[in-house]
Order: sequence, then C-alpha cells, then structure tokens
Amino acid sequence: MTLRVGSPVNSVAFSTDGTRIVSGSDDKSVRVWDASTGKQLNVLNCHTLSVKSVAFSTDGARIVSGSRDKSVRVWDASTGKQLNVLNGHTSTVFSVAFSTDGTRIVSGSGDASVRVWDASTCKQLNVLNGHTKSVNSVAFSTDGIRIVSGSFHRSVRVWDTSTGKQLNVLNGHTSLVKSVAFSTDGTRIVSGSNDKSVRVWDTSTGKQLNVLNGHTWLVNSVAFSTDGTRIVSGSDDRSVRVWDASTGKQLNVLNGHTESVKSVAFSMDGTRIVSSSDDESLRVWDASTGKQLNMLNGHTELVNSVAFSTDGMRIFSGSNDRSVRVWDALTGEQLNVLSGHTELVKSVAFSTDGTRIIFGSHDNSMQVWDTLTGKQLNVLNGHTSSVNSVAFSTDGTRIVSSSDDKSVRVWDASTGKQLNVLNGHTWLVNSVAFSTDGTRIVSGSFDRSVRVWDASTGKQLNVLNGHTSLVKSVAFSTDGTRIVSGSGDESVRVWDVSTGMQLNVLNGHTESVKSVAFSTDGTRIISGSNDKSVRVWDVSTGKQLNVLHGHTSWVNSVAFSMDGARIVSGSDDRSVRVWDVSESTGKQLNMLNGHTELVKSVPFSTDGAHIVSSSHDSSVRVWDMEPHYIREQANDSSLRHTGWLLSTDRQVYLMFVPLDARLPDSFNILTIPHSAASSVDFTNATIGPRWRDCYCT
Repeated sequence: MTLRVGSPVNSVAFSTDGTRIVSGSDDKSVRVWDASTGKQLNVLNCHTLSVKSVAFSTDGARIVSGSRDKSVRVWDASTGKQLNVLNGHTSTVFSVAFSTDGTRIVSGSGDASVRVWDASTCKQLNVLNGHTKSVNSVAFSTDGIRIVSGSFHRSVRVWDTSTGKQLNVLNGHTSLVKSVAFSTDGTRIVSGSNDKSVRVWDTSTGKQLNVLNGHTWLVNSVAFSTDGTRIVSGSDDRSVRVWDASTGKQLNVLNGHTESVKSVAFSMDGTRIVSSSDDESLRVWDASTGKQLNMLNGHTELVNSVAFSTDGMRIFSGSNDRSVRVWDALTGEQLNVLSGHTELVKSVAFSTDGTRIIFGSHDNSMQVWDTLTGKQLNVLNGHTSSVNSVAFSTDGTRIVSSSDDKSVRVWDASTGKQLNVLNGHTWLVNSVAFSTDGTRIVSGSFDRSVRVWDASTGKQLNVLNGHTSLVKSVAFSTDGTRIVSGSGDESVRVWDVSTGMQLNVLNGHTESVKSVAFSTDGTRIISGSNDKSVRVWDVSTGKQLNVLHGHTSWVNSVAFSMDGARIVSGSDDRSVRVWDVSESTGKQLNMLNGHTELVKSVPFSTDGAHIVSSSHDSSVRVWDMEPHYIREQANDSSLRHTGWLLSTDRQVYLMFVPLDARLPDSFNILTIPHSAASSVDFTNATIGPRWRDCYCT
C-alpha cells in the first residue's frame, strides 16, 4: 500500500492496534491513515515548518509531533484537534516519543538536548544534557525507566528517566547516529548510522552485540519487532531491510522506494512494516515475505499506457508520476496504486488470464504485480535504457520487452529470470509482440526494420526490410501468419511471417503512422496517423476500405473491438472517438470529450462494453459503450446538469438522477451507465403520459 502525500515524508508510525498510521511530512502536516484501506482519516495542520517526527500514544488516543518550527505538539488522534504545544527547544525537534503509560513525552533536538515532558500538563520535567551535537533520535524503554538517544556526535546514550542521570555512553559508530530504539523487554538497543551500519547493544553493560552490514548508504531509521526477534532498517540506499535480531542475518530486502527511506516501523503484531521516503510515499509491506501489500494514490503527471483486465472489471494505468493505478472499470473508483518505478511508465500489458500485469518504465526496469492482491511479484532488471514495450505470451509463462538499449529480452514470468537477450537491432526498439502460439516474437525499431525471432532459442528468423523510416508499431494477426507494421515513412506494411516476404504496402497516409492493429478475424487492419486520419484496410487486397475523418490532430492509438464492429481512436486533439465499421460507412458513433490534453492510448475491454483512455492531462477515463441516454430538457447550451429531467415545456419536474448515477455528456444529455441504471414505474404518476418527455435514445 502506498499512501501518497505530495512532499517528502520524514516519519511514520503504527497505532498499537495496527489500524492506523501517522505520518509527518515536509508539507508541514501530520496525517492519519486507515492502515487497511489507505484512506486518509485526518490532516493535522498547525506546524509552521516541516514535521520531522511523529508517534502515537500506546492507547492510540493521542499523537505527538516534532518540527523544524522548534515545537512539540500533542493532538487528539480521533478529532485531529491540537491539545498542547510544548515549547522549550531552541532548534529543530528531530525525534519525539510517548512513554508506554502515556504520561510522559521525550524529545530530541538540534539544540543538543533531550527533554522530558509531562504529557498531561505539558510541563518540562527534565533537560538531559551531555550530547555535544544535534540529537537525532530518542526512545523510552517499555517500562519507562530509561531513555536512549542518538546524536550527530556518533554516540548513543542511555539515561535514567526520573533523575536525568546518564547511565551509559555506547561508542562504536564511526559517523553520526540517526536512529535508536529499545527492544520491548528493554535488554537491547538498536542504532542506525551514517556509517551504513546497524548495531545492536546490551542495554545494561553497553556492550556491542552485533554489527549488521548490508546497506550501501547511510541508515536513517531502525526498529525492533514487538517480540524482539527481528530488526527493520531504512536507508538512503532506498531499501528497507529486515534482520534476525539474534544472529544479525539479513532476512529480507524490501525494494520499491525510489528515494531515501526516512522512517520504518513494525506493526504491533509484527506482520507488517511501514516505511516512508523522500519519494513522497508511505509503503506497507508483509514482514514475512517482504512483499509490498498494496498502493493507493492518484496520478500527478501524464498517463502513458492503460490496459483492461481480461474480465474487463479493472483497469491499470501507467504514468509519468512513476505510479501504476488500478481502477474499477465500472465505477471509475481507484482501487490501487502500484508505485515502485523511479521514472515514467511507458507500457502496460496483462497476462491472458488477467491475474498478472507488467509495467515497463523509463527507469529501465519492469515490474510484475498480482492484479487481485496488488502485491508486487517481481522486478525485472536487465535493460540498460528505457523500456518501451512489454507483452505476455498467451500462456502467461513468458514476458517479452523492448528497450532504447536496442535489445529485445525474454523473461520467465514466474521467476523473473532473464531467458534470452535478442540482439540485432541497431537502434532503439519501439514495439514487441508474441505470436498467439508463443513460438515467435516480432519487434519494430528506429533502425527501420521489423525482425522475427524464435521465442524459445532467441534466434533471429527474419529481418523484414522495406520501411524507409523508423517503425512505430507492430502486431501479429491472430492466426500468426501475418505481421502488420506502421512507420514514419507514412506506410502500413503487411508481411508473411514464414517467408518474411512483403505481401502489401498500404499507402494512403500522408504523415507518420503511429498505431496499427488487426481485427480479431484477421480480415482487416486499422491504422492511425499524424495526418489526423484513421484508415481501415482489407488485408487480402490491400484496398483502403475507409478513411475516418474527424480528429483535428495526430492520432496516437487505435484498436478494434473484439467483434470487429467498432474502432476506437485517441488523438492529440484530446478526444476519444468511436466509429462503426460493421458496414462501409465508417460513421462516427461517439466523440468522448473530457480529456483536457492529448489522448495517448485507447483500448477496448474484451467484451467491448467499455473503452479506457489515457491522456497527458494525467487522467485515465472509462467510457460505457452501451449507455442509457436520457434527455434533460434545456435551451441554454452553457447550462450545467441539474440532474432534473424536465417536460418539453420545462414546467414539470419528471425525474431526478443522482450525481453518482450520471456521467457528463452534451449540455442537454445525461448519460447513465449500466452500473447505475434502474427501472422506473410511472403507472401511477400524476403527470400521466408526460413522463415520456423523458426518453432514452
């Protein structure tokens, strides 16, 4: 689960019962989240500078926060109301914590002091002096008798809470100490440092028990599991690591964060870990398997690629905001956001059974996710430049990818192991696809060639030369006997897969061809071009059957419905258009307006009932292709929908359509999707037959 905040997140913590998470961010806010759903419950605003540390009281009733504004603040965790402001520190407050019984608060600051406060009265009980530089981290022992603190001066210090007396100085780190924590039984202390190490200490003797090495950059946060058997650490190397607290053995490396990990914590039952990062996200992980459990957020930059699940119930989208989002195809509700890529997502593909999805990214990697649970299954690394295209084999056992690094790569979809690197292209590879039987792969490249490969051996079977400019798009026919390609040379070409012979050159476009596709039955080809047209071709004869005009700018994406009766196209003119190609008319059935920037991708769902579109306006939109249209009588074209359906004389209110049951359309049309449609019995209506003024088209 990824909880998107919008600014670097400095600190996170679970409530004791594990139902809530609190986070503190550079945006000056403290936020409370539902740990199961990822829903934001509260935003606590009062701090005037970035929030560096947050913690729950044991009973979950209060939250304490420390900030660059030098204050410690106490909040009601349910209402978000500020209960108290604890003033006294003369520099940034880097760390705060409640005692287990909730009666005291401890804080550590850039002023080199540790301060103890009465949590009820806010009275300062003690100032613990001894550190000579900034105090980065503080914690109470479970029994509240001792406090541990870590400092810029490389030392860890243990204090008597009541007297303020220094009990021990733990030396060993060779750089500043960023984080400290007690084990639940109070017998051990864990510390993390800029020296890249995690160290475990005996609380009574101050003896160093273990040095945990593995992080490749400074360690920002450490914590024990409640039972004391494991330690979790977060680092500037972007990883979260789990360790056996007794042996020091590394149990898991949790990768996904794209920037420094600032804070980590176990849930009370030890089953989950939460981490926060400079990548502006919070992530929740399964502590045993190391799998990321889920992600929830909202695209903040342009969307490059979208796809339906096989059952048509979900949509996945990839964006320049580095996230992939999962949407309910019927309601449009965002179900999950899968974050982990460090750059824009360029390509998305489903396995045939719809249980997995793969994303290819500008960060050179691919990620495979379980579409039902939202868990990340694999990260495929190997490409040395941007991944432009990805696809599953029909049986779901393999993945093919192409990249700016000029290579095509084949992967085991279960293990993520790289099976083959197909070298031959001399420039970046734009598009790849498997044949339906999975025996061959086709690729199209900026080197102007289309290449066919043996999917098992990686042997190059054919180089299809003919295009005089870069190849933008390639696809197999369903029976695997033909390939279609679209190019910057303004042509669409059809090839015999076995012989590599060019069967046809389909000329007609006057600018670069951006997208091509076969109809399911293989009798027609569709192409979209920078010349603003969509063209339909007869595969056998090469004859142009239709030119579909309407778009006012480049056509970026085209697709057939499964039955071949409709075509959908997306364009730089910001529109998605649906065309009837069941006959020779090529009539435009619908223009779906709503996007405010260019439209990049427009596939149909398998059942043809929905279209999904992605755009540079950062949105993914789902359109119902079999809606109920209800006339809302109005004369003013600028009138916004009221939801009331009026009689033709506009004197009688006939029916009200709730906001959540309508979609925006033309000024006097309300569109009700099937998911919201219902029957209305007007038999006893006092308005009599006038209800027919409200009609379905």
